Amino acid sequence: MPYERTVIITGGTVNLGYYTALEIAKTHPEYLVIISSRSDKENAAEAINKALGQTNTIFIPLDLSSVQKVRAYAEDYIAKKYPPIQALVQNAALQFPGSLVKTADGIEATFAISHIGHALLFHLLCPYLAPKARVVVLSSGTHDPDQITGGMPKPNYISAEDLAHPTPASAKNPGRQRYTESKLANILWTYALDKRLKQRVPDRGITVTAYDPGLMPGSGLAREAGWFPRFLWIHIMPRIIPLLKIVISPNIRTPNQAGVILARLAIGQDMEGVSGRYYEGPKEIKSSKDSYDEAKQDDLWNWTVNYLAKGDEEKERFEQLK
Repeated sequence: MPYERTVIITGGTVNLGYYTALEIAKTHPEYLVIISSRSDKENAAEAINKALGQTNTIFIPLDLSSVQKVRAYAEDYIAKKYPPIQALVQNAALQFPGSLVKTADGIEATFAISHIGHALLFHLLCPYLAPKARVVVLSSGTHDPDQITGGMPKPNYISAEDLAHPTPASAKNPGRQRYTESKLANILWTYALDKRLKQRVPDRGITVTAYDPGLMPGSGLAREAGWFPRFLWIHIMPRIIPLLKIVISPNIRTPNQAGVILARLAIGQDMEGVSGRYYEGPKEIKSSKDSYDEAKQDDLWNWTVNYLAKGDEEKERFEQLK
């Protein structure tokens, strides 16, 4: 069947992304649902199609740590003339709890995957977003030092340049701090993009929201951790979620529960026109004080466009959201 719209979900092969894709594919069989990760070892697209008795979910590999590979992904998408994009769900992320890790591009890996790769994907595919399309950016409550974050280090946003290329001093920061800073960057970029969408292309009706799915024991976030924390995360904590909600925070849910909420943000009718907001689970809340700092938002936006754009023509297109 000819599909009416496309939904792209990064990191959509396991856990939160998988359940989001499943919910959207089930709710909208007329949409083409594209799940994109470095690999699909679990054959997630096939599993979703089989579970629903449909064929509208496909897998396209995507490595967000590489600018070159993100560009190749976008070129392939454009060449295949898929339907206009109704929702771009920027779900993929990794946490490197140990020492500093850099990508082949020389960028700190957490920031590269969580922010840079996603920002480039958005800009390259922006011309192919449908009218009233939605962009959903995955963040985390750990970006906010005023929230209960299970002992995660407080983010300290100095500049996008410092996040991308840590100084000798900031390179010594713990990996978990780099994670909280990348999650703060996700919200800063959400607000910066929202402002520019409203200023520069209001007629397109594109919206952008940020989402904290909460702590999700058993998800793939801890796959770079040591064996013992990984064992607890995968095998023990998912069994005691009711206790964890009492002892740690009520903002804990299964990937399935969080996926249903994320699908609502991406395609729910009640979310049409909602933009520049931050959601903790199903409810809108205020994000951290630093996330509303327009100087930080502009710093991140300007650095990102300058770093990613190839030449003045592309820079102008990225800036004007064309």
